[in-house]
Amino acid sequence: MRWATGARVRAEGLTLTTREGPVYTDVGLTARPGTLTVFQADSGGGRSALLLSLTGRMRPTAGSLHVDGFALPKQARKVRRISSLGLMEDVNALDERLRVREHLTEAVMLRNRPAGRGLVDRAVEAADVPDLDRGSFTKDLTTLERRRLGLALALIAEPRLLAVDDVDGGLGSGHQAHLWRTLARLAEEGLTVVATCADPRALDPVSGPLVEGPITIRQEPASGPERPEKTEKSARPERAARRERTGRTGKAGRSEPVEKGGKPDRIERLRQRSLLRRGERPGGDRVDDAQA
Repeated sequence: MRWATGARVRAEGLTLTTREGPVYTDVGLTARPGTLTVFQADSGGGRSALLLSLTGRMRPTAGSLHVDGFALPKQARKVRRISSLGLMEDVNALDERLRVREHLTEAVMLRNRPAGRGLVDRAVEAADVPDLDRGSFTKDLTTLERRRLGLALALIAEPRLLAVDDVDGGLGSGHQAHLWRTLARLAEEGLTVVATCADPRALDPVSGPLVEGPITIRQEPASGPERPEKTEKSARPERAARRERTGRTGKAGRSEPVEKGGKPDRIERLRQRSLLRRGERPGGDRVDDAQA
């Protein structure tokens, strides 16, 4: 089974610095289609921020970044259309009140284009959870099942660039190795996969010519005394995620649509809650332009 041909990613000197200090500094990367690139850092080491930047969902403060020929951040919207995120805390976490089936249906709706026959089954199979009970609530899933469901949701968008955060988080070494094998296989099938972890030891069984890393994310202090501009909107995905869940966009006249009787329309609520997976907010605003 093959997916869309992956996107080429090239970064030079990519850096994100906030008023609190460096998030990641001087990242260099050349990722080709059909490869798995792994970055390593401890919690708080800039892993999530780096993946959000590579997929056009967070604005870096320095360096150059091109994805499939698109220059970021200027063409971030185009990059978001060809990239997907696995589960990421405070960005696209699963709603534990929903069933697996509802999450899958929602992901199809968010494509904004027709889905081919059998796409959901293909995505679930590619994420290695073909037997997952789609009638179960996500709160009842194991950590590994949740991670794999997140992969399936990302694959439903048929991305060319797949970003997966914290691969080893909360998993035993055996489950980590299984998840790494899934990501390596997705790369072999044509995708460009970029992933992060804290402990890369379970990556050893999939090491090979298509695997790059682990690459350590550095957080070196800026050399100059000046503080970067626009840092607040560069490094706060959690604020945007909260606005997605509440339906507040920060602009007058835009709020969550309601049905008769004052209850939020369920389909619209689900759509708004998940727009951050594409890096957009209700009304079409870009995440990196609306977090002031």
